[in-house]
Amino acid sequence: MRTFLETERLVLRRFTERDTDNLVGLDSDPEVMRYINGGAPTPPEQVRDEILPRLLGYYERFAAFGCWAVQEKESGDFAGWGSLRPDPDAGPELGYRLRRAAWGRGYATELGEALLRRAFAEPGTERVWAQTMAVNVRSRRVLEKLGLRYVRTFWPDLEPIPGSAEGDVEYEVTRGDWESTKD
Repeated sequence: MRTFLETERLVLRRFTERDTDNLVGLDSDPEVMRYINGGAPTPPEQVRDEILPRLLGYYERFAAFGCWAVQEKESGDFAGWGSLRPDPDAGPELGYRLRRAAWGRGYATELGEALLRRAFAEPGTERVWAQTMAVNVRSRRVLEKLGLRYVRTFWPDLEPIPGSAEGDVEYEVTRGDWESTKD
């Protein structure tokens, strides 16, 4: 297991091909996928042939950016994933997706804090951003707890799903703002 980060309760590690079932299970839960695609499961062959190879490809190109499997330290159970997706124009994008069994335990905040520390440890990272559907109140609250501030509402050109009429929202935290909260 190649560990990327550890928190008090979580281990972030590189994905491997053995994680196909973990990802299929995560993306098959309609509540997990509700604000991603309206709750539709991701086909297993898409996880195996497209998604997992894309995630594994990050490790070849980037040391500090990509997507990592999240495991609970105590049980070793797969809890989901956390990411810092590289975007040379906008700065890394913070993201996460957790199994429903991991919801309500503070994992998203714990994971987000660790990823922000890692992102701003990289020279040249001046901004980290995230986006979610405007109606996804729980994710918006996590982003605000992490110190990200609302930037804008926008309407991506995607197939409509329940809640998409309200648009998506973008949040950000700059290096200066993040460092000022760490003093």
